[in-house]
Amino acid sequence: MSRIGYKEIDLPKGVEVSQDGNVVTVKGPKGTLSREISPLIKMTVADNVVKFDRDGDSNKLKMIHGTTRANVNNMVEGVVDGYKKVLKLVGVGYRAQFKGTKLILTVGYSNPVEIDKPEDVDIKVPDNTTIELSSINKEHLGDFAAQVRAVRSPEPYKGKGIRYENEHIIRKEGKTGK
Repeated sequence: MSRIGYKEIDLPKGVEVSQDGNVVTVKGPKGTLSREISPLIKMTVADNVVKFDRDGDSNKLKMIHGTTRANVNNMVEGVVDGYKKVLKLVGVGYRAQFKGTKLILTVGYSNPVEIDKPEDVDIKVPDNTTIELSSINKEHLGDFAAQVRAVRSPEPYKGKGIRYENEHIIRKEGKTGK
């Protein structure tokens, strides 16, 4: 079984972790994040170290223990460094642009696809085929990146579509001639 839940989280300078009931709040140089954790897990903060404990050894409790620790650790990393994802558009005529609060994707459909920008995700389009997403919340960033990618997922024959920067698409062989 994993022992992730027992690992301590060392808090960097300028980061504060507080708990009010089941809500954990992490404040740092880039912002503030809050999350509700399970009441079955006990969190203690002392000497810039966060520890998590559980009562019992059931499999469900072990899973919640490790997940809670990982989520709080992601919150601490987010308010210190932030997270970033880069998407690439591959295909003839595929392009992206960001206007106001909308990401506009031209990816081979009859009309451009417009996606509203979430509040806590920053969007940059340095060139027509690259989208840079950044946020302090890892979960919201991943959800939005997946939503953008789902507009035109990469297809396995020509590799056209929206993909993550370092994603490898397994290519299939097309039809063979006689």
